[in-house]
This record gives sequence, structure tokens and C-alpha cells, in this order.
Amino acid sequence: MQLRYAARSDVGLVRQGNEDSGYAGPRLLVIADGMGGHAAGELASATAVAMLAELDTNPPIEPVTALNDVVGRIAATLVAMVQEDEEVQGMGTTVTCVYWTGDRMAIMHVGDSRAYLLRGGELSQLTHDHTFVQTLVDAGEISEEEAASHPRRSLLMRALDGVNPVEADLSVREARANDRLLLCSDGLSGILTSQEIHALLSTGEPTGCVSRLVDLALERGAPDNVTVVVADVIDYELAIEDSQTMPVVVGAAGEHRVRQRLPRVQFPLDAQPDPEHVLLATSRAIAAKPQSALEVRTREVRRRRYVQTGVVLGVTALLLIIGGVVGRIWISTQWYVSVLGNPGTGTVAVYNGVPGSLIGISLTSVSMDSHIPVGNLPLFDQELVSKGIPAANALDAQRIINELTQRAAECRTMPTAGCPGAAT
Repeated sequence: MQLRYAARSDVGLVRQGNEDSGYAGPRLLVIADGMGGHAAGELASATAVAMLAELDTNPPIEPVTALNDVVGRIAATLVAMVQEDEEVQGMGTTVTCVYWTGDRMAIMHVGDSRAYLLRGGELSQLTHDHTFVQTLVDAGEISEEEAASHPRRSLLMRALDGVNPVEADLSVREARANDRLLLCSDGLSGILTSQEIHALLSTGEPTGCVSRLVDLALERGAPDNVTVVVADVIDYELAIEDSQTMPVVVGAAGEHRVRQRLPRVQFPLDAQPDPEHVLLATSRAIAAKPQSALEVRTREVRRRRYVQTGVVLGVTALLLIIGGVVGRIWISTQWYVSVLGNPGTGTVAVYNGVPGSLIGISLTSVSMDSHIPVGNLPLFDQELVSKGIPAANALDAQRIINELTQRAAECRTMPTAGCPGAAT
């Protein structure tokens, strides 16, 4: 038997950057959901994927032992990264992976990303969420339906953060021909129901399947990054006709700019390299190639056309700016609470506007700095603040600040699970 696989990652419709990373290869499937802010979460998830991908090129004798060893090495690497650069303090990542050995699959899991198995038309979840809400479900205090809308459903009880010691869930299951595996970040499982995932997972090839799953999440608003890996276990005869040997790397781990920030991390080859990196390399190759007189004249004609196009685009941009004045009126009515400064060392602040910029014009401004260090908040609130907490108006934003101030004070006086430094 052999794996036929596909993967896709999308930043979503709210987040400014992609902190998810995904990997699909001949033996290994991985999902990692970074946390701690865009500047750090992407580094944590990319590091985890890169270190696990080594198992795909160097198959271990004992996959379960090897997966457990890699978890320890990832944690140690994150510790070293924080010690070298305090700006990435507070970063971490979930990790869920399946290592396939032909008739068995070893599963390693930390966090709230998920692995599913579709076998004989029945969908089963192979992993157990390490979240505060899941502990309530396990204790019988709330139902699965109540958990789906619980305000603290994203509060993680386990994650690879390089600070708290973490024990990964490890298991081994039988693999059968015609099995279909799905690994996804909570950007998918948190917005689609199990029934919807089952329906979309039940038809088509892996490539079309990942596209349908991600597209539906985007249609639902995609408030978080969405990353999906789908793999089919196929018969050897079919595998010969459609053999895949190159892995697919998606999300932060596949971005050239992220890899540049991790020079000591060995990243895997990628069947779908970062388009920006390919374009840059191609441009450099063309610039270095000797050109004939005809090529020079052709380039000059193209340059003139580009100038003319630029004039048209300039006029269009002016019209957009005029339209933006109207939009600015609406933007001034938007409020949210987020981080001022670096994710690990910044403070909680109230912003007026919406995150991002348009044609170089910032669409947000700091209305008030609460001077509450983000690191003093419970881990769940840290993650919410790093993503941005919407507020109805300035008064509502102040209410959120007051609640965060109270929870930070409770963590200082009576630390409980979820507080910084508290045992998980």
C-alpha cells in the first residue's frame, strides 16, 4: 500500500498572517498550529514541521519512540530560540501527526488540532483535544454541543511552548487499503460540524477534498488560519500508476520568509515551493543572462507599456483613495482590544479601526494603553488578545479591559490552570 496525499493552508479572512504549518509526504502527515502572535507562532509551527519531516527521509525502526523523541527535541529548540531572542517569548504550537508504516500508523498528538479516519463510510476522531472545554466534556459537566460555543473553547491545556513540560498522546492503529486520513487545524474543526466534514471527506480525490473543506471554511467567515491535509491509503497496483514521492509543505513552513528566519532549521523539499521565492529566483536568473540587441529593444517596449499601465493604475488608485474616505467613516466606528508591542512582552491596548493598512494608510490607531503586560494574562486570554478581541464601541472595549485586568490579578493572587507558569 501507499499514500496519495494533498494539503492546503489559508490565512483565513480575519488573521493578518498564517501561523499554521502543514506537511504531507510518502510516510508522514503533520499539522501544527502556532500561537503567541504572528511574529512567533509561525516560527514555532514551522520548526515543528521541519523537525518531524526528517522522519520521512530517515525512517525510524520504532516510529512511536522516534515521534516521542522529536517532541522533546522540538521543545528544546523552542527554549533555545526564546533564550536567543526575547521577542519570541510566549510562542508555542500544537502538533498532530500520523506516521504510516504500511499496515500500521503511529499517531502523536499535542493540542487541539485533530486527526480523523474515514473507513467504510464511518468517520472517527483519532485524537483527543487537550483543551479546558474538553476536560469539562469528559467530566460530564457540559455537552459536545455546549462545548462548540463555549467562550473558552480555545483554551489549551497542552502545547509545545518550550516552557511547560508536555507529554504527547501516542498510539498505534491498523491501516487498511481505502482508508482516508484527515488532519486539520482548529480553523476547520472549530467552524465545520462533524457531519459537514464527513460529507465533504466522503467523495473525490485528496486534492479536490482539501479544496472543498478549506473553501467551505472561508465561506463561513474563517476567523482563524485553516490548514487541511488529506491522504488516502491505496493499493500497491494503483500506487505504481500514481506514485507520489515529493512532499507537500503548506502554511508558514512553506514560506521562504519564514525559512530565512530559521537558518539552523533543515526544511524538507517541497513539491509546491513558495511562489514568491520562485519568482525572485527566476528574476535574478533573467537579469544575469546576456541579452541581444533585439531583447534590449523588446524590453524597452515593454518598459514603456509598463509606464502607461502605471499611469492608469495611478488614476485608479486615486479613485480608490476617494472611496476610502467614505470607508474611513465606517472604520472609525470599529473597536478592538489587542497587543501593543511584541506578542511576548507587549501590553494590552484598545484600538480604534481595523487591523491592517490600505495603500500604505494605516486603518487603525491606539486609543488607550492599559499597561497590562500580556504575559500576566491567563494563556487563553493571551491567545485571544494576540488575535484581537472585537468590541462594539469604546465603552465595550473598556469593559473588556476591566475583565482582563481582573483575570490578570486573579492569576497573580490565586494561580490556577491556564495561568502563566501554572502546571498544566
